[in-house]
Amino acid sequence: MTPGRPPPRRPAPEPAPTADQATEDAMSNATTVSPAHSASTASTLITNIAALVTNDPSLGDGTPLGLIQGAAVVIEGDRVVWTGDQSKAPATDNRVDAGGRAVLPGFVDSHSHLVFAGDRTQEFNARMSGRPYSAGGIRTTVAATRAATDAELEANLTRYLAEALRQGTTTFETKSGYGLTVGDEARALRIAAAHTDEVTYLGAHIVSPDYAHDPAAYVSLVTGEMLDACAPYARWIDVFCEKGAFDGDQARAILTAGKAKGLHPRVHANQLSHGPGVQLAVEVDAASADHCTHLTAEDVDALANSRTVATLLPGAEFSTRAEWPDARRLLDAGVTVALSTDCNPGSSFTSSVPFCIALAVRDMRMTPDEALWSATAGGAAALRRDDIGRLTPGAQADLILLDAPSHVHLAYRPGVPLVSGVWRRGTRVV
Repeated sequence: MTPGRPPPRRPAPEPAPTADQATEDAMSNATTVSPAHSASTASTLITNIAALVTNDPSLGDGTPLGLIQGAAVVIEGDRVVWTGDQSKAPATDNRVDAGGRAVLPGFVDSHSHLVFAGDRTQEFNARMSGRPYSAGGIRTTVAATRAATDAELEANLTRYLAEALRQGTTTFETKSGYGLTVGDEARALRIAAAHTDEVTYLGAHIVSPDYAHDPAAYVSLVTGEMLDACAPYARWIDVFCEKGAFDGDQARAILTAGKAKGLHPRVHANQLSHGPGVQLAVEVDAASADHCTHLTAEDVDALANSRTVATLLPGAEFSTRAEWPDARRLLDAGVTVALSTDCNPGSSFTSSVPFCIALAVRDMRMTPDEALWSATAGGAAALRRDDIGRLTPGAQADLILLDAPSHVHLAYRPGVPLVSGVWRRGTRVV
């Protein structure tokens, strides 16, 4: 779907007022109280915003970004309770002057692999010298991850989470997939679940080296004992459907078993070559088909007529010198597109969503507006969430203050650390 079409919705945990209702309440009562919070909850006004991205096309300039010039936003507790023209802002307990900067929703990184140990610098160096990327490099990280202690894995995870937060990522998904034994996969998910609700079981990253000569037995493990151990810690199940990993029938069996355990599917699809991944993702109503580099017309049509989001990961193409996904083709067909980092030690070792936005604009033919929408509301759609990726009353108060007057600077000034403030769930953390 294009940025103008709303993402799939799931019921909000609490009722939220519309923008018009919030404005009327503010004008009549001088304060706005969300139904989710009591009158004693402190409120904060962020004002003097040059450009506020709401991702609500009914607001501001009427574009998919719902851009409001000369804006203000009010946070109460962990929620946004008011947005609009700064001259109409309600009275609040606290006030922050944005200084004529832009304010955006926090980035939603819906695809990462952050529970790992080890380093693959030599592999990257060799690849940049002409060796093509293949799925086999994952085995290097598997060996290092198995050898690491829980404390080492968690320290590594929190290091990269802090790095991402400084760059504006307020929601992230992360996966297992570097253990490939029952115990190692379960501990990876347990560690991840202490830091995010968006946890994905990826026992089907590659066939474990321990089962190199019996892939069918490994699929049985992934759909049996390993799934039983991992399901309590995860929301999602994923599979790398690709030559060198799992074929369409194996992937279908894995995702079907996960669904029976209450996990919802995601698919690594069509990254290295044409294959059945995208069609399978649509078939099983996966929340997202990720990578989507090699697509047929039938693949694009299937995505356009489904709820499955095409999550594009330009960091992987940058780091492997591979063909860029054709974002323009997907957007023009009406496919919902998300942008994420794919942060992992082998093929996309970046935690920077701004970097990925710049790549998408420069090399994937996205406009700055489309790239920002895809990195915020698009990522939320890929997680089937409507409480993040937007700045409207009732949304989670996750927002970014840019040291720039416009979101366009994310692509206009690539590589520059423009994020000067981050609020997560209503608390300023950067």
